[in-house]
Order: sequence, then structure tokens, then C-alpha cells
Amino acid sequence: MQCFVIVGEVANFVAYAFAPAVLVTPLGALSIIVSAVLAHFILKERLHKLGILGCVMCIAGSVVIVIHAPQEHLITSVQEIWSLATQTAFLLYVASVIVLVFVLVFHFAPRYGNTNVLVFTGICSLMGSLSVMSVKAIGTSLKLTFEGNNQLVYPETWFFMLVVVTCVVTQMNYLNKALDTFNTAIVSPIYYVMFTTLTILASVIMFKDWDGQSGGSIVSEICGFIVVLSGTILLHVTKDSDRSSSFRGNYAPLSPSLSARLYSGNGELLKHGDEDASTSEEICLKRQELY
Repeated sequence: MQCFVIVGEVANFVAYAFAPAVLVTPLGALSIIVSAVLAHFILKERLHKLGILGCVMCIAGSVVIVIHAPQEHLITSVQEIWSLATQTAFLLYVASVIVLVFVLVFHFAPRYGNTNVLVFTGICSLMGSLSVMSVKAIGTSLKLTFEGNNQLVYPETWFFMLVVVTCVVTQMNYLNKALDTFNTAIVSPIYYVMFTTLTILASVIMFKDWDGQSGGSIVSEICGFIVVLSGTILLHVTKDSDRSSSFRGNYAPLSPSLSARLYSGNGELLKHGDEDASTSEEICLKRQELY
């Protein structure tokens, strides 16, 4: 299974080198659909009707995004990407992300990290948006290198690699904390919504994906994105409700006497319980004798 995960991540990495992040990132919801369908047929997990509706919404939204997605801008060197990364608008975005991450890590995480799911997922999403931009830069550099235009001799390529390592380590650390603290059905949709939204925003600022597109195409992309988000949330919510109902169906509630014995935890209550049981049996025998 780990082999398939690695193959999927490599394919995702390659996709960023050939397509804009505005297109690639929302299509990550298709992996959720594949997982739900495989779990239904292989693991025999029940797929709720609303879950099927969520899958259909994800597919429909993805089709709309693909139809109206912007064209990938032709990039000839990593230095061109560096010039995009050092423009004023994107530097302001990077500075805002760094400030927000430091505030979340050092102020909010110690106080509210274990009670508010937005703290850990916010850190993951903010760092994730920067990691995707750097991954796209590295992917483009490797593509140009394989085409014969070596980009590994430029220090900008290695700087983007350093950014990727830093962001991914931080992102995975706080994502694991979020999954250890909160329910997966809560973390996954919130993280997907925040990560995808911030990644699209960063890509629009850095690579100017929407430049040259009509207003109708941009609105269609946003609507398709909202449909995908809604379908993802619906799929996760119904999956969690099905698990909860199956759990309640498989495990019957404890009887009052047993609950009382487990709650006390000492031998005295167990003793009293046995005495009560024997007393009730004696009463039943006496009644039978009277009849």
C-alpha cells in the first residue's frame, strides 16, 4: 500500500510541473472518491446515499474546473520563477503567512490547540500553500533539466528545495497533531477546504493564473470549486455518521447493575450486588411456595 501512496505523490508532483495549481489542487478531491468507492467494494463499507451524492458533486465540480481552467504559462528557467516569487504582491503574502504561522504556533497552539481544530489545520494549510508553490518551482526546474536546460546549477532551485523540506516537515507535524487530537471526519474536510483555498490564492498571486481569463471563466471555476468542497464535506460527514451508527448497533449498552459495578471499581459494591441478587432469588422462591 505504501508503494501506491508513493506513486500517487510522485504523480501529483509531476502534475504541478505541467498544469497550474488552480487546476491540480481542487482535483485532489478525486482521491477521496476513489477511496470511498474502493472501501465500498473491497472493505465492504457501506456508502450512504448522501455519500454517493457527495461523490457526484465532486465529479461535477471537477469537470467544471477542468473545462474553465487557465492555460499553463510557458516558463523557460527557474530564474523566471524566482522573479515571480519575489514580486511585491507575493512577498506580502509570504510575510502574512509567516506572521500568522508564528502567532498560531507560539500563542494559539499552547492555549487552544487541543480544543479548536482550526489552530493545527490553519498551520498546516498556510505552510502547505507555500510548499505547493515551491513544489511547482522544483517540478518545472526538473522538467527543464530533463529537456536539456540544466536548472540545478542555479541556487534558486536549491532554495526552493529547502523551502519544500521546511514546509512539509512543519505541515506533517501539525497535521499529525490535529489527527491525534480530533476526529478524522472533522479534520479532513476542514484541512482540505483551507489548504485548497490558500493554495489557489497563492497560485493566483504568484503565477497570475487568472490573467487573461474572462470573468465568466473565473466565476465558473469558483463555482466548480465550491461544488467540489461541498461534495467533499458531505462525503466525510456521511462516512462518519455511518461509522457511528454501526458502532451503536454492534455494541449494546451496559445493564445498570454492571455499569454500577464498573463505575465503583471496588469489591464492596460487587458484594452488595451479589447480596441483592441472592435476596431477589429468595423472594421469588417464597412467592412460588405461597402459590
